[in-house]
Parts: sequence; C-alpha cells; structure tokens
Amino acid sequence: MIPPAESLLKYNTPFLVSKSTDRKSPKGRPLRVSPQQPVNTAPVPPPPKPKPTSTEAARQENQEILNAILPPREWMEGNQLWVQQVSSAPCTRADVIHLEELLDTKLQQRQARETGICPVRRELYSQCFDELIRQVTINCAERGLLLLRVRDEIQMTIAAYQTLYESSMAFGMRKALQAEQDKADTEKRILDLEDEQHDLKRQLNEHKAKCDVIEKRENERRQVEEKKYNEEIQFLKRTNQQLKTQLEGIITPQK
Repeated sequence: MIPPAESLLKYNTPFLVSKSTDRKSPKGRPLRVSPQQPVNTAPVPPPPKPKPTSTEAARQENQEILNAILPPREWMEGNQLWVQQVSSAPCTRADVIHLEELLDTKLQQRQARETGICPVRRELYSQCFDELIRQVTINCAERGLLLLRVRDEIQMTIAAYQTLYESSMAFGMRKALQAEQDKADTEKRILDLEDEQHDLKRQLNEHKAKCDVIEKRENERRQVEEKKYNEEIQFLKRTNQQLKTQLEGIITPQK
C-alpha cells in the first residue's frame, strides 16, 4: 500500500504497529528453574500503575476524542503496518496563519479552480476544515463535536447534490438518446411520406392523363353524334318538306 499523501491536517509521527515476520524463534531455549529454589505458588500482585497527572489525563482524553473524530490513518510498507494519529498539540495564532498560507500554496500547486466544481479545491478545503476541527477540539471538545456535526451535514448535503446531479445526468442522457431515436424515426417517417407522396403524384398524373384521353374521346364521339343528329334532322326536314309539297299538289287540283 502506498503511504498516504501529505495533508493539511496535522498528524503525529507515524509508529510501527506490527510486523508479519515477528515470530517466536523455534531455536530459543526455555528458562531453566533450579530445583533447589522453592517455588512460591501464591499469586503475586501486579505492581501498582503510576497514576497519570491531570495534564496527561486531559491529553489522553483529547487524543481519544480526536481519534474518534478524525480516525488515524494506516498503511503498509512491505510487511509492516504503520499508524499515524492526529496530533493533539495545541495550536497558536501562528499555526492558523501558517495553515492559511499552506492552503493557498496547495491550491496554487495543484492548480485548483477558483470557481465552479473542482474536486481538488474541495479536498483541500475539507482537509483545512478537519484541521480547524482538530484545533478547536483540543481547546473545547464539545465545540469540536458540534463542528463535526456541521461537517457531516455538509458532506451529506454535497453527497445528496452529487447523487441528484448524477441522476439528472442519467435522465438527460436517456432523454437525449430518446430524442435521437425519435429524430431518426421521424426522419424515416418523412422519407416514407415523401415516397408515398411521389407515388400519389404519379398515380394522379396517370389518372389525369386517362381523364384527358377519355374526355377527348368523348368529345369526338359527341361531335360525331351531333353531326349525325343534325344530318338526320336535315333529312327529316327535307322529307317533311317533300311530303308537304306532294300533299299540297294532290289537294290543289281537286279544288
């Protein structure tokens, strides 16, 4: 595992916790007890533990609270487990000024964006806020715990906004893909309708041509019929006139 990167949060010097190669040697000889010496079977009381002073007790309590608020970080180097706890050393005004300068330096070194969404800027400000929580907790544990609640609420809100953003992006992508699919379907529908329109125009032109041929043929037939009708009328008129003349010729001599 790669050791953790440098952080704005102040830590103590890391210490070695365990080694996987620490084993009892099988060649070690057991301790021999002389049989001439009597063995006392009565339980031996443990030596009295030195009572910690009030300063050490307060420091130990602060360290436990800090470990609960800001857990120690662990990493492996080879087969060795290293642990680094948060520092419980009190801070001064110079430390706060140095923290501000270090924050500005880190922002410039890592080229964090000044506006908009920037994971680098968020990470650095989170580290700075954790360092402020550490400094406040040393002086007042209750105030540090309250700041911890504020930090957790902010992180929860950011996580909620991130989830909402991801869901909205997924929804937008689905809508975009659906719009593209609808666009493709609409374009295909337009092409089909254009083809249908061309077919209907072709059929319309064919029907118009047929109508023109039929109309022309009917006009010719009507003209022929009219001519034939007129000829029949003229023939009947002549026949009527001849019959009338003959009838007058027959009637006139009798008078």
